Amino acid sequence: MATASFGNAHFKKPVTLLYACILICVAASLLTSACGANAVPPPPPTTQTQTCASGYKMPTEFRGVWVATTSNLDWPAKPNLPIETQKQGFLAILDQLQKMHMNAIVVQIKPGADAFYPSHYWPWSQYLTGTQGRDPGYDPLAFMLTETHKRHIEFHAWLNPYRVSTQDHLDRLAANNPARLHPDWVVSYGGQLYFDPGIPDARNFLVSSISEVVHNYNIDAIHFDDYFYPYPTKEDFPDNASYQKYGGAQFAQKADWRRDNVDQLIRDVSQVIKQSKPNVQFGVSPFGVWRNKSVDPTGSDTRAGPTDYDFLYADIRTWIRRGWLDYVAPQIYWNIGFAAAAYDKLVPWWAKEVAGTNVRLYIGQAVYKIGTDPLWSNPEEMPNQLKLNRQFNAVRGSIFFSMKDLSANRLGFTDRLIKDIYKCSAQAK
Repeated sequence: MATASFGNAHFKKPVTLLYACILICVAASLLTSACGANAVPPPPPTTQTQTCASGYKMPTEFRGVWVATTSNLDWPAKPNLPIETQKQGFLAILDQLQKMHMNAIVVQIKPGADAFYPSHYWPWSQYLTGTQGRDPGYDPLAFMLTETHKRHIEFHAWLNPYRVSTQDHLDRLAANNPARLHPDWVVSYGGQLYFDPGIPDARNFLVSSISEVVHNYNIDAIHFDDYFYPYPTKEDFPDNASYQKYGGAQFAQKADWRRDNVDQLIRDVSQVIKQSKPNVQFGVSPFGVWRNKSVDPTGSDTRAGPTDYDFLYADIRTWIRRGWLDYVAPQIYWNIGFAAAAYDKLVPWWAKEVAGTNVRLYIGQAVYKIGTDPLWSNPEEMPNQLKLNRQFNAVRGSIFFSMKDLSANRLGFTDRLIKDIYKCSAQAK
């Protein structure tokens, strides 16, 4: 997710770099098996019994938290911990969520071309054991699902579809990693490895791997964040060969072909989920700006550097209008009044986008910026954002990035959630 002002907030750049990026942008713009396919679903979140007072009617408000596993950002605390230590760490997260009256957790179960569950497609994640492909000795996803559902909290399985690795050496991956088995699917860009979205065989492989998760586990949702085509560097993404082979004859502009590639992935993932388990949701958390008004009059009144449509080739509007998503959670990671991309301008823009559709709107909230970014030194900034959200009927809730930042209680925000903003329970949907 894009932590820089106009970069990816789940990208985890240092705070000093984040602030520098902001200034630059402003200047430039001014179960084990019990969780299997045949498992009995857990009681829905509506069975929560906590009430704020006698006669309290529980509202519907999605309250979620991202738990990132890349680089052990949120969980596990570090690689190769004993099984029981890993489990206790996750249970501590759930305890905190209950205390905050949260009703959903979004866990990164596939940070790259690796997995936090036994898979026919991906090797075990290095963030579990320190070595990619090494069996951790238990099924973390089954464990997490069982414990999460015991508390009547929704579990959204967060996957990064195209990213292979945060380093760019294939030989450092497990021998059975599909990137090593199919090096022709892989490109190196910006010091990282990615599957080329333009190769049909790679896309079909990704869709099948997601189908495996939906079929084998009683998850509540499949969740993508903002990683589609990667955030641009000074060089163009190296896909000329695949463009000439698969798209050149049909698409005069490479950008249109790239968007079509991502459209096909989203469409196919949506279809495979609904064909397997119609009750499983599909949600995407894109970068907070679809297009700027300066290049498209229907875009938002913003001056963002990268945008979903033009730089990440993610046409969120099309996905919403075609009903491929159950929810969209744009990462609106800027403060109210921010010159280049104001929170108070983007929330109503996204609310208008989902109007008249069945797609629910949640807002991605930058809790990681509270008290760490000079523009977020006001302890009322995040509470004011949540108050603004509640002024729009289309905004159905929030997802906070990320768990460690929420636990830090910077400027007393988490206390505010517990004692005031989220004082009473709510059902997710």
